[in-house]
Amino acid sequence: MSVKDLLKEHGEPPREVYFDLENSGYVPDEVIEAMLPYFNKIGYGHPSITHKPGWEAFEVVKETKDLVAKTINARGSEEIIITHSGTEANNLAILGYALANRSRKGKILVSAIEHLSVFFPAEKAKDLFGFKVQQIPVDEKGFVDPEIFSTYIDKDVSLISIQMVNHEIGTIQNIKELVRIAKEINPSVVFHTDAADAYGRMRIDVNDLGVDMLTISSHKIHGPRGVGALYVRSGVKIEPILVGQLSSEKYWPGVENVPLIAGFRKAVELAFKDFDKNVEKMRKLRDRLMDGIVNSVPEVLINGPVGDKRVVDNVNVSFLYVEGEAITVEFSLQGIYVSSGSACTSRVLEPSHVLLAIGRKHEEAHGSILFKVCRYHNEEDIDYALENIPVAIKRLRKLSPLTPPHLKGD
Repeated sequence: MSVKDLLKEHGEPPREVYFDLENSGYVPDEVIEAMLPYFNKIGYGHPSITHKPGWEAFEVVKETKDLVAKTINARGSEEIIITHSGTEANNLAILGYALANRSRKGKILVSAIEHLSVFFPAEKAKDLFGFKVQQIPVDEKGFVDPEIFSTYIDKDVSLISIQMVNHEIGTIQNIKELVRIAKEINPSVVFHTDAADAYGRMRIDVNDLGVDMLTISSHKIHGPRGVGALYVRSGVKIEPILVGQLSSEKYWPGVENVPLIAGFRKAVELAFKDFDKNVEKMRKLRDRLMDGIVNSVPEVLINGPVGDKRVVDNVNVSFLYVEGEAITVEFSLQGIYVSSGSACTSRVLEPSHVLLAIGRKHEEAHGSILFKVCRYHNEEDIDYALENIPVAIKRLRKLSPLTPPHLKGD
């Protein structure tokens, strides 16, 4: 029986709570309304063409870049590149840098828990241009130890890419300290950080951090999918990794998707409106959900740190003795939507590389579930989830041959 048939047989749940915001999410009405005029009313021209619809389109691109720059304290739109996703921004950062600096080669350092859109381009830079790639280990909470990190830095290190916030376990890295260490040892090193899971959840100042490149993703802040941004500090050399027709974006050819960029602009506005209030709301909802699971479900593991060193929206739990895909189906029947293991590999029966890197066993990683809260959730959503999660896990454990007798009630 398919999942669709299961849901049909089970009937509509009394409530739906969407926690799968790592993969994708709903777009609020204000963002949709901001996009609609640019399909056929205004700004439907090419941003590089000098007529009224083109000027209107260019204005959207320029204003979006100005706004993004302001939120991270960049110099201005000249340091912001609009891409078609966070994945493309990461690729442009790493491969664009490698292409521009291929004569230098050297080493690329990444942490062991980076997003695959950082891992794969780094490996491609090795294959295409001869860069060496080294992974920096993390501890059991996902942190890069500054002392260990320092031992990896030498004159041959060319590029470093370490996430500001891990997309699976919510670990907030001390990027400022890591940048300081790296540049003290090797002033010429370029430091990139994937901030897709930090942007809109914590304050970011690229000058205070000292980073040279930084990635942002629209859909991570309830914007439309298909838009991202890359901050590149003035003076950092990168080259386009795609070539094609003219564009207002020097490093990203093709016709800009102006409606989606307009939606991204609105999503940024909303994310930074009442910013501190929204962050505190997410923090309280996160803690309510995490504490509730720990107190109501026996034998669970919280993956990643707790408290202020964990980003405000992230809850990652391993439910022992049950498999993640079975949990996602069981939760779906109750209208609770989550992802299992790594969002990027959820249809592949391989454990998350992030969880393995922090020392989880394969069976612990396979039972991991990622919840992400947001400013659109409320306490009733969390309480509904907490009412149903223990029941669902208890039922699955009764069916699992791995469950010890004391948890089956035998």
